[in-house]
Amino acid sequence: MTVFETKRLSVRELETKDQAFFIELLSAPEIIAPIPQPLWPMDEILSQFENFRNYAAPIAACEKVIWGVFEKDANELIGLCALLTNPDKEREIGYRFRQRYWGRGYGTELTRYMLRYCFTELKIDLLTADVNVTNIASVKILDRFFKPEREFYNERDKCTDRRYKLTKLEWETNRN
Repeated sequence: MTVFETKRLSVRELETKDQAFFIELLSAPEIIAPIPQPLWPMDEILSQFENFRNYAAPIAACEKVIWGVFEKDANELIGLCALLTNPDKEREIGYRFRQRYWGRGYGTELTRYMLRYCFTELKIDLLTADVNVTNIASVKILDRFFKPEREFYNERDKCTDRRYKLTKLEWETNRN
């Protein structure tokens, strides 16, 4: 099922056929290194894949939702986007793409439309995003849409993260 579309992308629920690319997105060193994130064991990745294919509650009520990102009219999973809940119980967006799709402006495009979807369809009033400060590509994307709030040491990922925030009112006033 399609969740939302951008000019070039389709965001859809994950299907069984997406599993191999999902594994790549959660395990390929070149994708994980900029985040950074500890590598999950394969059984945990497969368990997460099953969890992200079957949501029992309405999306807005789920603490963590992952959708597949596809080029329009294509069936190959090229990335993931997420609606998460951070440790402060605030809603957080996230995304990642397979390396061969980097540098095409998809991150910016996806972020713009994800903000629209979360604020207008899901009726969320505040969104956050956390990024490793050395992940320059994502920092540039988030700087376009959000206000940096603070930097902190992320104990789990062993890096310095920057937290960004954006309210629905700020988004409505300053749409990019």
